[in-house]
Amino acid sequence: MSNTILISSVVLLGLLFFGIPVFVSLLAGSACYFALANVPTLIIAQRIIAGVESIPLLAVPFFVATGVFMNYSGVTRRVMDFCEVLVGGRVPGGLAQVNVLLSTLMGGLSGSNLADAAMQSKMLVPEMIKKGFSKPFSTVVTATSAMITPLIPPGIAMIIYGSIANVSIGRLFIAGIGPGVLLCLSLMILVAIISSRRNYNSEPDPEVIRAGFLHALKRAFLPLCLPVVIIGGIRLGVFTPTEAGAVAIIYGLGLGLLYREMTFSTLITGLKDTVITTASIMVIVGGASAFAWILTRERVPQNLTAFIVANISNKYLFLVAVNVFLIIVGMFIEGNASMIVLVPILVPSAKAFGINEIQFAIVVIFNLAIGCITPPMGTLMFVTCGVTKCSYRDFIKECVPFYLLLLICLILLTFVPFFSQGVVELLWRD
Repeated sequence: MSNTILISSVVLLGLLFFGIPVFVSLLAGSACYFALANVPTLIIAQRIIAGVESIPLLAVPFFVATGVFMNYSGVTRRVMDFCEVLVGGRVPGGLAQVNVLLSTLMGGLSGSNLADAAMQSKMLVPEMIKKGFSKPFSTVVTATSAMITPLIPPGIAMIIYGSIANVSIGRLFIAGIGPGVLLCLSLMILVAIISSRRNYNSEPDPEVIRAGFLHALKRAFLPLCLPVVIIGGIRLGVFTPTEAGAVAIIYGLGLGLLYREMTFSTLITGLKDTVITTASIMVIVGGASAFAWILTRERVPQNLTAFIVANISNKYLFLVAVNVFLIIVGMFIEGNASMIVLVPILVPSAKAFGINEIQFAIVVIFNLAIGCITPPMGTLMFVTCGVTKCSYRDFIKECVPFYLLLLICLILLTFVPFFSQGVVELLWRD
């Protein structure tokens, strides 16, 4: 590795460590390299533009808009009532279980974990505190359950990974079902255990329970059909993953009109939110694309692959090393930025060891999702604590058993391919 790329990497990581915005850090590191290596600065602009011109990335604003419109059209409330009927007072944890279920079901609608975490922090955490749950526990449940969103289709992380690694986004969508369900059930079990020990039991809304299961299902049925429409349409060849985003927007707007809760003012507000969220994602993608080009120019992926193959004897040791490395990286760097920079480096090594591309994608995405709740750069931790006013110290202390659970799930996803490949092999046959 040349001194130039080493200095540029130190600049990038140093700025990230001191809390400078991710896209600024990426651009600063890239600009440092171009200045030291005497490369024409026009190339950096070309690489940024090329990075966001990928056709699969068109799905990002579509699915972001879908999630925003769902939140503004009363869909969230309907799905929440359905979750409350499912859990009722039968499962220890009450509203905490509703929180986990709502994240799972809404993850299949919005694709954005930060949006879901912010929404549930505003809607559910105050209610949980009123019912006797502690603020740190309520905040941690909200943050960890929001990790399910990148896994359940149509997670934006899968779109970005697929566009970078040239992996079928449709296959990734289907592969995410297994890990999403695994994490959902694991969290529900842990929440039940903790709630039983602390006597956290909340009575469900009597009006919701009185209305009955069929009534709640009827109200939530159409929103819950969206993931089925997306995966089914992609699998049957009706539309591509990118076109599925446009279909999802039409579906979301249609629900808003059907429920008569989408007004012109909320539509404009939703469009503004979509533009802001999409812009924040795309500037990171563009900056990371420029830095990824630098790494490729310096042959970092090729050299790292050769080093790993020469020094690691089998794929299982490689997967362990990747897990440790990505967890550490996720503690300091935002997930999408990490993915764009590291995936071009790691994928060739994974292919050299014969690791299934779908399994490796899920392992990478899950690792970076864990980084969202780990200090010092955990974005989900910042979002949920910022809304609920929970201290970071209390959050981290309360999160210890959840970290252990996530580690167990990561081990299963790493060494038991069934969880990531089983549903794909069942539903997707060439």
